Amino acid sequence: MEESPQQPALPRRLEAEFTSLLRELSACGHQTTTLLERVGLPFWCRQSLFFFLGYIAKSEGRVTEADITYAEGLIKALRLSRRQRRKAIGWFQDGKAVEDLPARSGLAVRITRRLMPVPALITAFCLCHASQLKGRPTRARRYRCEDAIDQMGLPVIVSDDIFDSYARKIWIRHAENLAPPVSYEQACNLLGVTRRDSLPIIKRAYKKKVSGCHPDKLSQQGVTPEEAELAKQRLLTYQQAWELVKRRHRIAR
Repeated sequence: MEESPQQPALPRRLEAEFTSLLRELSACGHQTTTLLERVGLPFWCRQSLFFFLGYIAKSEGRVTEADITYAEGLIKALRLSRRQRRKAIGWFQDGKAVEDLPARSGLAVRITRRLMPVPALITAFCLCHASQLKGRPTRARRYRCEDAIDQMGLPVIVSDDIFDSYARKIWIRHAENLAPPVSYEQACNLLGVTRRDSLPIIKRAYKKKVSGCHPDKLSQQGVTPEEAELAKQRLLTYQQAWELVKRRHRIAR
């Protein structure tokens, strides 16, 4: 992670934990529900997490179905009991009701983050994910996310680097994959091969791309409806690219 000239470097321990969690997030396909299932989250962070989720969800005046589905996915990933689930929903509702963050919000995370930075960072990952459920976050959602992360006592560079990770791995991929290829070269680029590769090599690349957005596989990862729809569109685009490649090779024979 490169140090920004505008932002101070993170403390050494925080930097090490943050870098490790960024790698773990990438290994989870940038799915924070999967990340939570792997690493968990202490009980004292849950109120802050769901309160801030509600606060971000209401950033544009209306909570969307995607916000609710994502919160439910986190509840499931944390394996909350029925009583704990009711509490989480109540905290989410409390967050929806505020226009400005109270001074004591995020206090438990703020107090413990120096000795135990990982829970604060995981909460920050979840909040950043909530801000970009439909792709690149709007200004209002990003500002509220940054306010929440600041309230937890984390530097704003944390949110910047998390969003940069999504930009490199998710937003760009979505933008590229949703555009149907119109040339053989575009089809090869989309499938991650070159125009000089043989048909068997391209076919293997195509199958690998398709497997990454197959509906059955995604359903096991607990993705949001919006993410599932994007994956469906990517799948169609990969299929269009493969058909274009096959036509080109048939003509060349």
